[in-house]
Amino acid sequence: MQKPHRFQPSDNDRLSRALRGTDDVKACRRIQAVLLLAQGKTERETARLSAVSLRTVASWRSRYLRHRDIRDLYDTERKGRPLSAPEVTLPCILAELKRSPLNLGYASTGWTVALLASHLSRKYHTSIAPGTLRRRMKGAGLAWKRPRYVFHERAPNIAQKKGRSSGK
Repeated sequence: MQKPHRFQPSDNDRLSRALRGTDDVKACRRIQAVLLLAQGKTERETARLSAVSLRTVASWRSRYLRHRDIRDLYDTERKGRPLSAPEVTLPCILAELKRSPLNLGYASTGWTVALLASHLSRKYHTSIAPGTLRRRMKGAGLAWKRPRYVFHERAPNIAQKKGRSSGK
């Protein structure tokens, strides 16, 4: 039986099949590097060909050889960064968007992302940045559009409406 830190002939086939069957770019890169090692390339050559450090190649090699499982070369699910301002939920955002900023004491007739973020921060005693609010709204399928200006012709009797004579 081969030592667990050495490649076996079956590793070549397993890695080649996995390489053809994956569409995950990061995993593909790792599988390619480990396949180069299994084909006899040195870690230094593999690192140069893969454009990664020697330490990275050694890490990928040990990850694969630990259980000889291709899945060890894929990224695992991670929780990620905690949600900032979790109090500001989509229903809260939608409820505030329905309200007029003018009626709430703001000197604006329509919401801007910055104004809404500032308002939500005050209302829910938290801090939500305009960029964060924009990403949440986009993730919920909301699109922020600028107001459109509509051209209209001047009324023919504008002078009379303003209390002036027609000028004739």
